[in-house]
Amino acid sequence: MKPGLRSLALVSFSLGSSLALADLTPDQTVKLPPPADHKIDFVTEIKPILETGCVKCHGRGKAKGEFSIENREALLKGGESGPAVVSGNSAKSHLIELVSGLDPDNVMPKKGSKLKPEQVGLLRAWIDQGVRWDKSISFAKPAPVNLYPHTPALPRSGRKNTNPVDALLQPYYVAHNIKPAALVNDRIYARRVYLDIIGLLPPPEELTAFMADRSADKRSRLVQRLLADNRRYAEHWLTFWNDALRNDYQGTGYIDGGRKQITGWLYSALATNMPFNQFVRELVNPTAESEGFARGIVWRGVVNASQTPQMQAAQNISQVFLGVNLKCASCHDSFINDWQLSDSYGLAGIYSDAPLEMVQCDKPTGKVAPVHFLYPELGSIDSKAPKSERLKQLADVMTSDRNGRVTRTIVNRIWAKFMGRGLVEPVDDMEQRAWNQDLLDWLAADLAASGYNLKRTMALILTSRAYQLPAMPAGERTAKDFVFRGPQTRRMSAEQYLDALSSVTGVWNEMPAAQVDVSAAEPRLGEPVAAPKWIWSQSGAAERAQPGTVRFRKVVDLSRIPESAMVAITCDNSFKLFVNGHEVGSGKDHGQFHLIDVHDRLRQGRNVFAIEATNDKARPDDPNADQANPAGVILYARLRSGPLADGSGGVVMDFVSDKSWAFSAGMSEGWEKPEFDETGWEKATELGDVGMAPWKLEAPFSRALATAAVCGNVRSSLMNNDPLMTALSRPNREQVITTRTSAATTLQALELTNGATLAGLLRRGAEKLIQESPASGHALVIELFDRGLGRKPSDQEAQLSEQLLGTPANQQGVEDLLWAISMLPEFQLIY
Repeated sequence: MKPGLRSLALVSFSLGSSLALADLTPDQTVKLPPPADHKIDFVTEIKPILETGCVKCHGRGKAKGEFSIENREALLKGGESGPAVVSGNSAKSHLIELVSGLDPDNVMPKKGSKLKPEQVGLLRAWIDQGVRWDKSISFAKPAPVNLYPHTPALPRSGRKNTNPVDALLQPYYVAHNIKPAALVNDRIYARRVYLDIIGLLPPPEELTAFMADRSADKRSRLVQRLLADNRRYAEHWLTFWNDALRNDYQGTGYIDGGRKQITGWLYSALATNMPFNQFVRELVNPTAESEGFARGIVWRGVVNASQTPQMQAAQNISQVFLGVNLKCASCHDSFINDWQLSDSYGLAGIYSDAPLEMVQCDKPTGKVAPVHFLYPELGSIDSKAPKSERLKQLADVMTSDRNGRVTRTIVNRIWAKFMGRGLVEPVDDMEQRAWNQDLLDWLAADLAASGYNLKRTMALILTSRAYQLPAMPAGERTAKDFVFRGPQTRRMSAEQYLDALSSVTGVWNEMPAAQVDVSAAEPRLGEPVAAPKWIWSQSGAAERAQPGTVRFRKVVDLSRIPESAMVAITCDNSFKLFVNGHEVGSGKDHGQFHLIDVHDRLRQGRNVFAIEATNDKARPDDPNADQANPAGVILYARLRSGPLADGSGGVVMDFVSDKSWAFSAGMSEGWEKPEFDETGWEKATELGDVGMAPWKLEAPFSRALATAAVCGNVRSSLMNNDPLMTALSRPNREQVITTRTSAATTLQALELTNGATLAGLLRRGAEKLIQESPASGHALVIELFDRGLGRKPSDQEAQLSEQLLGTPANQQGVEDLLWAISMLPEFQLIY
């Protein structure tokens, strides 16, 4: 064959292969379902088939095998196997071969129901008749919803000073023929806003004063006062953000360093009402204090590709701040929405030090997804830039004034928190339109215009008449026929429930699971009254000291046993602390202060505090090396008695490490005990203040002392999970949780009726109440109803309760009454 003819033959063979016409034998062609015998209507007959059988893989932005059916042109173009349709000849169309099922090993769609013969017949007739397509129909990926900012005009209202929320709801009420009910009374309203803003029941004296106030603006003033209670606001909203940001105090990853807390940063951000755009920025492009969220969990052992730290960052950021679920699309193109595997890897790649190969269902694809933001129309990411610059670019896009999704997402979450159901449901699917789009748009735009002040958004919602309507029975959150008539009845969270019990009994947690700088909320709380010094056995130890153990002692005379006694201590390299001969704590992380409760070991009169401080070798693996290195120990003992937690009005008995301590580097049996004779011991050497080099611990010291100031009055949001909180739906926080389940469970019933955690709390509460309350059972019943329910008992309730308590009141009776009150729906629900 001549070279020219050979080339022509090769070209012809190549074109023939790319066309991939249906390769059916005459017998197979006969077996094809016959074409329908009528003129085909695309909208009513073909569109439903394509939507149910083809779009999941070949529409909405997806093109498996490079084949798309988004429009007629794309359909006729075909994919990797060539054209799928031969207009006018269905028997030669590869599409018909695939959907007919003649080859059981190669039939489409691969997932879901196969096409029925009559459906194949409709497709055949449609192709034979020229593949007519209604130009108004497209299977392209729809334009994103809730993406760009929009500020609707506020409707005119007949009321003076109408809350914008109510103005925007008025046309909605008219459209749905709703006449809003009368507003709830002061007692119910106060209980709602106390629980929603600071997570606590209203104290009886504050509730009484509020109900007696006749001012027209008293409800808005109450909201502002509670929002200004920075400490209790932060303690309450820690729960919400801990869930959403996967932050906890113990659990997977913390032991081996594969996870990092952001508690200190988060508490400070809440206490200072950090602008929300800055809040987002510092989590997306993290600081050293906030990096734990984007860092995720470094799982031990073998994990699938969808749980790498970079992919976790993509999943978490998209879910929390954009209301986008990327979890399915982190393993394969999603079947529940339009996101693709390349979208997840494109976002995850921003957090990667090197290009990320896409892994589909744990099988490497050999492809690298281009680095990009989920919504490129809002801004681009330079894939060639260093990781630090890419993170900055991502933070810029996320917090840009052009991005209306971030503001809508958080506004929707706050509305759902207060109202029991979001403006968009589910709250993690912000590609859905709101049941009142103008209200969502306006609140989001107002948040941005206010400088991203979340407390302003909260105040608008909490002072609206909509929030003050009677509570509706809780319904299905995703019900399509939902019509807003008022907030839904909600259950207290696990933390709210335990804090409510603490409010009633006066028994709070002693020690938080994490140190937080409470001074961010209350600047003077935890201020030191003395300056602690780093001490050691010799001068110059901050630069170099020989390895070894030094023992320190100090005698402290106490005229009374303090109500609170916390010690903040650290040592380079490790320490053991003794009080009156008993070891009360130890530690070896000299980058932070360790908090130790010593109250139970103190006594009136003479008390001995003793420290065994050890300086390790500088290079233990090299016996010939110089082993000298910095050494020092520093301590602050915060001993207080008085009516207030911060010590004001009480007795201050603080003392610190300084040259008044005695030391010995020798071995002395019984040296830590009070009766030990210190003769021959020397005075310690002061090295410098807490902020001296090389340690520079001013910030950890401030945080430890502020935390010590609230010990004994610790909220449940700062505690580790326990069986009762677990039963009441507190999550383990290994995944992002934006909505806790509210359905009652058998586990909850068992824990509330027979659980050791609740029983122990009620027992301690009964002991405290009997010690502190009047002897009269009647007075105690009044007090418990006031604290727990915000009202006086009815005559029947009072009679039954007093019979339960006995005369005089006995502990078991008080426990039973506490349990009975805490089981009431009136106690457990936010209504």
